[in-house]
Amino acid sequence: MKKNTPAGLENKTVLVTGGARRIGAAIVRECHRAGARVLVHYRNSEERAQQLSKELNAVRADSAVAVRADLQDPLAPAGLAEKVRENGGRLDVLVNNAAEFFATPFDSVSQDDWDRLVGSNLRAPLFLSQALLPLLKESGGLILNILDIHADKPLAGYSVYCVAKAGLSMLTRSLAVELAPEVRVNGIAPGAILWPEQGLSTEQKDAVLAQTPLGRTGDACDIAGLAVFLATRAGYITGQVIAVDGGRSLTS
Repeated sequence: MKKNTPAGLENKTVLVTGGARRIGAAIVRECHRAGARVLVHYRNSEERAQQLSKELNAVRADSAVAVRADLQDPLAPAGLAEKVRENGGRLDVLVNNAAEFFATPFDSVSQDDWDRLVGSNLRAPLFLSQALLPLLKESGGLILNILDIHADKPLAGYSVYCVAKAGLSMLTRSLAVELAPEVRVNGIAPGAILWPEQGLSTEQKDAVLAQTPLGRTGDACDIAGLAVFLATRAGYITGQVIAVDGGRSLTS
């Protein structure tokens, strides 16, 4: 076991689930910029994952690998952990970012909705963290869970998603206690960083920004920068979920 004293990310390995797009890709790029070797997990976004890996390898040879797994499959965490072992056998940071997000009106929510949302947002992070725990203990590593401010603030029509993220928030704190002192566990809760891919009306966007003291959206780099800070300069921080939301959680 190594002492948990983060420095830079040089000679370290970071796995980002859902790392080919949006916030995940920003975290991958920022970790790579900080010196890390990055494993870019994807499920369906193969072209984007391969292109991102190619882009990063052009900057620094053999520094990025795209790895596929369908984390809705209960067997996938063990399989993805094996791919990590095959690609260097080291892991310093696990970023549980992959997630599904869609509405579940209560009068029509289905078992499949529950399985998909809880599976991607809670079950997969739990069992992937478990599968990779030996490597994380060996490196004195970090588990970083990407949550949502709606883990604490209910969002009407999205009850199952909110429940899943609330579970991930508690998992973050519980594992921080259970896995200390070898492994730190923290979370980041984004607010209005990137609008949902399903799209929002102008009126809906304006309503969100009206509840945000800073009066604007954030950027994926805001999340990525905090991720690198937690991985490199926050050796005495564990069990914390940090909101990056322009102050919205203070007012809504």
